[in-house]
Amino acid sequence: MEHIVIIGNGIAGITAARHIRKNSDKKITVVSAETKYFFSRTALMYVYMGHMKFEHTQPYENWFWDKNRIDLKEGFVNNINTDEKKLIFADASTLNYDKLIIATGSKPNKFGWKGQDLEGVLGMYHKQDLENLEKHAPNNEVCKRAVIVGGGLIGIELAEMLRSRKIPVTFLVRETSFWNGVLPAQESEMINKHIKEHHIDLRLSTNLREIRSDENGKVKSIVIDETGEEIECNVVGLTAGVTPNIDFIKTSKIDTKRGVLVNRFLETNILDVFAIGDCAEQHEAIGQRRTIEAVWYTGRMMGETVAQTICGNKTEYKPGHWFNSAKFLDIEYQTYGWVFSERTKQENESYFQWQHPTKNTCITISYNATSRQFLGINTFGIRMRHEIFDKWLSENKSIEHVLEFLSDANFDPEFYKLYESEIVAKFNQENGTNINLQKKSWKRIFTKA
Repeated sequence: MEHIVIIGNGIAGITAARHIRKNSDKKITVVSAETKYFFSRTALMYVYMGHMKFEHTQPYENWFWDKNRIDLKEGFVNNINTDEKKLIFADASTLNYDKLIIATGSKPNKFGWKGQDLEGVLGMYHKQDLENLEKHAPNNEVCKRAVIVGGGLIGIELAEMLRSRKIPVTFLVRETSFWNGVLPAQESEMINKHIKEHHIDLRLSTNLREIRSDENGKVKSIVIDETGEEIECNVVGLTAGVTPNIDFIKTSKIDTKRGVLVNRFLETNILDVFAIGDCAEQHEAIGQRRTIEAVWYTGRMMGETVAQTICGNKTEYKPGHWFNSAKFLDIEYQTYGWVFSERTKQENESYFQWQHPTKNTCITISYNATSRQFLGINTFGIRMRHEIFDKWLSENKSIEHVLEFLSDANFDPEFYKLYESEIVAKFNQENGTNINLQKKSWKRIFTKA
């Protein structure tokens, strides 16, 4: 019986295991050094905040794995011998495979800061990070202050977590505005203001110089690079992005760059070895996507794709139109297609932007100024329908079409009804157009040929 071994039990690896089992009777072994059973990483913050217990983050009951004949091998892989198709573990044990899927995910970036490995320095990616946070920041008596380094999505989640326990937070962001390498200026400024309103000490254009230790090897303080200011703290969260977790692979014959290099079928340079999820790097970007995408849903899609190939139906990885969602404290964010920041704006790309006068609600629609083609949309504080935007992007709809029927994509038609005339009037005024609103059912629009 062919033996499929999957290193990693995150969303990519477990999706691959489930779909291989759906389509075959192959022997499947999942290798994990983190936890015995698959859990939702995105839910870790809610465990710390008291909204759920860790067992609630597990989508499947523990009996699911035995019932579906998915075996578990716990341990750290030290090396991969591709000539003998064998994994060598830290305890010197070995495991042979017929086909291997590498799905080892990411690890937090470290940039050689002095003190970056002290006790009390952590990321927010693994279950062990949650355990360390509970140990070093159980409340505001044990943790008098936390410092977060890095202004991405994980950083804002960690800030929200710590504030839920009333722990003071200083947030170091090297950029001039929060996430301004991704967001247009209006949206980035809105998030800056929102962070400060939540009593978070946001320091923009600020870099970490070093982390200082007390006499017991624990975090005592950090030093800011630009000013030399020392800030006392008990926890330092390193959230300056992630990098593929592939150090153990670099001694093998598998080609790597930043990640494990794969083709469109998620195959490596070694026969019968595949890589998926955060650790996989495309040789060439797919459209405007990055060659590495550390995103939950792309990991799931890669798992489904590689399972088809392993089960005899060779399938190319086609992720489709870019989309993502997140939360900035209590502001929901969605993006579909491409809306670039001012720093990365494409040739002929223009924005139409609308912001609510008093609420943290705004829309940015990106379009080609010459062809008028709709390129993408960001929404804050408004929930939109994925299938509508996916259809409009596939059909190369115009910016005028999107505005005319934008209410059809809104989950909250009552809200949009209040502001659709204002939004369209603003666009007409800025562009000299005369868009007329159409009152049609979104279902009819979606099914229209």
